[in-house]
Amino acid sequence: MKLTGKKALITGGNSGIGLATARLFIAEGAQVAITGRDQKTLDEAVAELGPHARGYRADITVAEDRERVFAALAKDFGKLDIVFANAGISGRTPTGSTDEAIFEKVIHTDLNGAFFTVNSAVPLLNDNSSIIFNGSVHNYLGQPGLAAYAAAKGGLVSMARAIAVDLSPRNIRVNVVAPGAIKTPLWKRGPLAAMSTDESATEAKFFSSVVPLAVGVSRKNWQKPCYSLPRRIPHTSTRSS
Repeated sequence: MKLTGKKALITGGNSGIGLATARLFIAEGAQVAITGRDQKTLDEAVAELGPHARGYRADITVAEDRERVFAALAKDFGKLDIVFANAGISGRTPTGSTDEAIFEKVIHTDLNGAFFTVNSAVPLLNDNSSIIFNGSVHNYLGQPGLAAYAAAKGGLVSMARAIAVDLSPRNIRVNVVAPGAIKTPLWKRGPLAAMSTDESATEAKFFSSVVPLAVGVSRKNWQKPCYSLPRRIPHTSTRSS
């Protein structure tokens, strides 16, 4: 098992990509800490993951929550080897009709929250550790109505380069993954949740034009995180760059 003896933190680990990653890390031998804002789904996730997982209720955008969680992690885990900054939200921000508060909330959660998660984690990270940001294909695609989300995910890439240089003396690796369309609970409260049937069909057509082999493009056949995550966990390996 590739992660035997490793200790990992996954923000937003109570559902979706975060929960699927926690399953995989534990299967590979890691001890895993997950965070989530919803106590019920957090408890359910920990119960599913078993004795090698611990849950911490927190909103990663709130400084007091981060301080409390990292104090608990220092006590419960001591040190960390992996941080997966996964927690995030989406939201429609069409140009010309977007409320400033919605735009700022997406940026604050997806960009600021990711940075300050890592900022708080660095004192607990062992040398030769791994940091992974959950980016998105929207860093590269131009999809209508997602300016804030695209900006935040694009910002993660540039930010990761700077963080990698900051932490290079400690041989801490920093990577960004860029998932495509994956059916997670985020879709139920994100832009797709409010779409009409016609808008949904247009969305499916868009993804069919950009997803390789047209995999997972229908609403009933979106990629699920348990199938689409890489099986070799490349970014946590000491061979990753």
